[in-house]
Parts: sequence; C-alpha cells; structure tokens
Amino acid sequence: MTNTLIVTVLVAYFLVLLTISYLTARKATNDSFFIGERKSPWYIVSFGMIGASLSGVTFLSVPGWVGDQSNQFSYMQAVLGYLVGYFIVAYVLLPIYYRLNIISIYEYLKQRFGFWSYKTGAFFFLGSRIIGASVRLLLVANILQSILFDAWGIPFEVTVIISVLLIWIYTSRGGIKTIVWTDTLQTAFMLISVFLTVWFISDALDLSSQKGLVKTVSESGYSKVFFFDDIMSKNHFLKHFLGGIFITIGMTGLDQDMMQKNLSCKNVKDAQKNMISMAVVLVLVNLIFLVLGALLYIYAEVNGIKFDKPDLLFSAVALSDGAGQVIGVLFLLGLIAAAYSSADSALTSLTTSFSIDFLNIKQEKPGLDSLENGNLLNETSSLGRNTETTRKIVHVVMSAVIILVVILLKYTTSDSAIGLLMKFAGFTYGPLIGIFFFGILSKRPIQDVFIPFVCLFSIGLTVLLWYYSYGAPGVEEGCVGIFGTYKFGFELIILNALITFIAMLVMSGRKKQQA
Repeated sequence: MTNTLIVTVLVAYFLVLLTISYLTARKATNDSFFIGERKSPWYIVSFGMIGASLSGVTFLSVPGWVGDQSNQFSYMQAVLGYLVGYFIVAYVLLPIYYRLNIISIYEYLKQRFGFWSYKTGAFFFLGSRIIGASVRLLLVANILQSILFDAWGIPFEVTVIISVLLIWIYTSRGGIKTIVWTDTLQTAFMLISVFLTVWFISDALDLSSQKGLVKTVSESGYSKVFFFDDIMSKNHFLKHFLGGIFITIGMTGLDQDMMQKNLSCKNVKDAQKNMISMAVVLVLVNLIFLVLGALLYIYAEVNGIKFDKPDLLFSAVALSDGAGQVIGVLFLLGLIAAAYSSADSALTSLTTSFSIDFLNIKQEKPGLDSLENGNLLNETSSLGRNTETTRKIVHVVMSAVIILVVILLKYTTSDSAIGLLMKFAGFTYGPLIGIFFFGILSKRPIQDVFIPFVCLFSIGLTVLLWYYSYGAPGVEEGCVGIFGTYKFGFELIILNALITFIAMLVMSGRKKQQA
C-alpha cells in the first residue's frame, strides 16, 4: 500500500465519523452524553457493542495467538465462558441497574455499602479502563507508526496524540448518543473486513480447488480447541472457561464503559435482548478470527513472510507485496474500526465515571424532579450549565491521561496485547466482582471504611501468588513456583474475586433482626 492510499482511507473514514457526530450531537446535553436520553434502539446498541467488545486487541492479537502450539484455538474455551457470563450480566446485574435508575453502575455500591465502597469501585474502574484502553490504542498506534508515520519521520508520541485527538473531536459533544451510532458503523467495517479477508486469503491459497477451507484449517496443526490433558497448564479448559465467565462479569457487567451503552436502552427488557444477541454473535465472530489466524500463518509460511511477534502477523501479511491492495485496505479499515469502536466508548465512560462518581455533577434535588420527565440533568439551570462545562474539561483531561499511559506502556512492556489485557483484568476487575457479588448474594453488613483495604489486600496477595508461580517473573527459568509447576491463566481473576469475597465475609457481621 502506498502512503497516499493509507492517508486517503484514514481521512475518508474520519470524515464519515465526524458527519455522524454532527448529526447526532445537535442540541446535545449531559443527558445525551451520559445515557443517550435512554432512547437508543437495543438492536443498534447490540450491533455496536460487538465492535467495542472485540477491539483492536481481538483484531490483531487473537489471530496471532493461534501460532503457539500450546494455544491454537484454545481461546474458544474462554469464549464459551464469555457466553455464560453474558447471561449472568443480562439476568442478574442489568435488572439491578435499571431498578435503581442509575447513571454510574458504581452508585449501587453506595446504596449497598456506603461512600468508601462506591469510590473504591469507581476508582478501580478508572484504573482498569485507562489501562485497557491504552493497551488497545498502543497496539494500533504501533501499526500506524510502522506503516505510515515512521516513513514521514513523525515520532510515536505524535502518532498517539493525533489518534486520541481524533477520538476527542467526534465524542466531545454527543458522548454515548454519538457512540451508539459510530460503533454500529465501525462494527460493520470490522466484520466486513474480517470476512472478506478470510475470503481473499482462502482464494490466494487456492483452497476452493484443493481441500477446502474447513479441512485445511482442521489439518493445519493450529485448530485444537479443547485442552483437558494438563490441569497445571495455563490453557486447561476449566481455567479458560471459568475465567471467561468471570472476565465477562468484570469487563462487561461491572464496567461502566460497556454498561453505559446498555443503560441507554429504553428498558431492561431491551437491554437484555441487546446483551444476549450480542453474546451469540460474538461466539461466531471470535471463531472467524481464529480461523483467520490459521489462514494467516499458513499464508505466511507459504510466502516466506517474516514478522517480529504474533501481534504483527496480520499486518505483515496484509501489507506484504503479494497480498494486494484490496487486502491491505480491508486490513486498515478493520484495524481502525476495531480500535476506535473500543477507544471512543472508553473515553466517554471514563469521562462519565469521573464526572458522576468523583465530581458529583449529577444534581441532587433538581435531578430527581427532572428524572420523572426523562432528563437526568437539568441543563436549563445554572448548575446544569456548570456541569456541562465540567464534563467537557474532564473529557479533555481523560484524553491527556490516555495519551500519557499509552506512551508509558510503549517503553515498559513487550507482552502480547491480549495476554497483557487479561492479566490486568485479573488484577483490577477481581475486587469489583468480589464487592458486587458479596452485596448481591449476602445481606450481611460490613463497615464501609474497610472495603478499600480489603481490595488492596486482595490485589496485593493475587499479584504475589502470581509473581512467584511457575513461569512468572519471580521464578527463575527451569525452577518450580510456590504451587509447583502450576501456571496461572485466565482464572487469575477468579482467585482475586474469591479473596475479596472471603475477606469481606470474615470482616462482616450478622444481619440485624428487625424488631
């Protein structure tokens, strides 16, 4: 691909996003920004959330995951766990959020436990989502840097600033009201890109006249799905499946980013239809990504294409001389769509959480009156005008924070993006699961002020146990860890949540009997 073609695709893509932003952000208010005035069609939200759930990490890292013989299609084990997790989110968490009529899902913690648990939940979300969004943007920024900006002599830091600035421009006014529609477009681009790439790579390998796509992939040595033989291995079925359930509960059901879109639906029934339909489609889409990974490895072997690490496999094949411009354009469109459909909603949800949970810009008494009329914030009052200004400032600050974290990660980590993301999820979302489900499953009271310390203890103990486990940084190569040769995988988040839950149970008292 020529630089001119790459720039043309990028400019055309963002002009479309800006057009959607202009049309959806007219007369936008805080109510529009935070919950889309609760008027978002569930099927539009569902389709758009597919792209946000997948992100650039799935687009680049999942195909690369296939090449490791200890991985292959093992990621599907976690995907099946995701499916179960989405049902739990739909029928356990969503009814609670809608019944309480909240903007930030962490307001539940305030009502159940008190001030400190509320702030703790919101704080952990902010940290988790900032890191998650930064990992996703880092992956995409690296690709854009290598295929375009390096040739122009533009530093990586400038590439990141440009990327985040573009997101800020089209989300700054409409917020979630805009994102519901831009994510729909971006999901369409991403799925079309993946399906057509599979088609063209299959054609380039002449699979239609030979063994066929399914038989080629199944016999490739990349397609093993289920791993039951070694419970000590990080890819054992139970670790992936159970870990997948908890990851979905944490990264979707207890994540303001994902839940903010669900809460923009008209009612809980629509939100549940959105969640379940998205879950079913995601199973198929993730399978297609793994099939694509197998095809890319086969194509790279046949054509002698080299790449530095698995995350760069897709770009190395798509931008190679033999692939042709069509595959190159499809890759670029899919990459941008996958990256920005996740990053734009992350930026909006970070703004929402910090504004509502820490700056408390939601009105107290006026908000209650306006809530009955469908508006959570009274924009006509002086307080309404002040809160809108505050929200805009927070939006800028959060953009700057993401830029700084992306640059920091660039020079401090070399892990696979999906592995890095799941590791951070295990450390940061575990306490959220423990707190929420202690509140849901138990009526026992606990002193609110203890909860931040419980969470810090849980994270610290989880990090310690992981760090000195087999294959982790704290154990020398060839030596066993504190659990022998046991390797932690996706189940790390279960351990963290369980430690939090047990610690809260120990520190809680019995529910007082009413006279």
